[in-house]
Amino acid sequence: MTGGIDHGRRRFLGIAAMTIAAAHLGKLGTVSANAAGPGELAAIGRAAEWLNSPRLTPSSLAGKVVLVDFWTYTCINWLRTLPYLRAWAEKYRQGLVLIGVHTPEFGFEKDADNVRRAVRQMRIEYPVAIDSDYSIWRAFKNQYWPALYFIDARGRVREHHFGEGEYDRSEMTIQRLLVQAGAGGPREGVVSVDASGVEVTADWGSLKSSENYVGYDRTENFASPGGGELDRRRRYAVPARLALNQWALAGEWTMGKEATVLGSPHGRIVYRFHARDLHLVMGPPRQGSSVRFRVSIDGQAPGAAHGLDADGGGNGTVVEPRLYQLIRQPKPIVERQFEIEFLDTGVETFAFTFG
Repeated sequence: MTGGIDHGRRRFLGIAAMTIAAAHLGKLGTVSANAAGPGELAAIGRAAEWLNSPRLTPSSLAGKVVLVDFWTYTCINWLRTLPYLRAWAEKYRQGLVLIGVHTPEFGFEKDADNVRRAVRQMRIEYPVAIDSDYSIWRAFKNQYWPALYFIDARGRVREHHFGEGEYDRSEMTIQRLLVQAGAGGPREGVVSVDASGVEVTADWGSLKSSENYVGYDRTENFASPGGGELDRRRRYAVPARLALNQWALAGEWTMGKEATVLGSPHGRIVYRFHARDLHLVMGPPRQGSSVRFRVSIDGQAPGAAHGLDADGGGNGTVVEPRLYQLIRQPKPIVERQFEIEFLDTGVETFAFTFG
C-alpha cells in the first residue's frame, strides 16, 4: 500500500484494518459460556517451546482444571491483569494449572529470547507456551489480548473472559470448576492484589486517549504536514498545533508497516493526550545497542509526572524491545502535550498506550 496518511483520518486503513484479526481489550470484556471444541488442549500440547515447565499434553492435564491466558508481553491491557494471574497461580496451585499462551503481536515478540527475558523480568512462574505461529490461538478461535479460557477437569472449555476487569467473577469461576473436579485447596474469598508500576489499574475516569500504532498500516490521527509515506525515509515536521489524540514526527524517519524508525539523531515524536499514564512500545536498532532519549510534557521536564522508564529530568535509555512507561502524571489529570526526543539514531517505535 502506498500513498500519504490523511491527517486525523483512517482513509488508507480500510483493507488493513479489516484483516487484523486481533485487538487489545480494556475493561469491556465479558464472561460467558463457550462451546468446547476437541482440539484446544491438543493444540496446547503441540506448542513449539515451553518456559517454566516441561511440555504439557492432554494426558498430563487430564483431571486438572486449566486456565489458559492469551498474552503478548507488550500489551498494557494484559500487563494490568498480571497481578491477578500470579495470585491465582499461587492460591490454587493444588488443582489448577494456569498456562500463559504467548501469541505475539509485533515481530520482535516472536523471538523466544525476548519472551524468556520478559517472563523473568515480570516474575512469571507458571507455565508459558510459545505460540509464535498462532496455532493455539487459531484452535481456540481467539481474537483478543488478554483472553482467559476456563477448562474443566474433563477438558471442556466452560467459560471465557475477554479484556481486563471482573476479576472476582473470574476467580469464582475457578473455584466452581475446582469444586466440581473434587480438587482440594482454598475456596473461600477472592485474592487481593497490590499492583505497582505498569500493572496498576488504569485511571478509567480520566482516560480519553486510546492505543495508537506508530507503524503506517494501523496508525490514526497522524498530523505531520504532507502526511506519511510507506517505506520512504524523509524529513517530517510538527504542525503549530495538535488536537487531542493527534501525533506528529519531527526529523528523518521511515514509516514501515509495523514500526517507524529514526534515521538520524535528535528525531522527535509529539503526542497530544489525556491520560494518567503514557507508554511507548519501542526497541533499539539491534540487540546489544541502546538509544538515549529525553521526554517532556508541555515543554518542560516531567518532574513528578515521570514514568518508570524516565527520570524527573525526562532522561532514559531504550535497551531492549518492550513497553516503556514514560509518563505517570499526578492529579489533576488534564490534556497535555508529550514529546520524546531521541539523542541517538535507529530507534524503532511501534505503539502508544495509555492508562
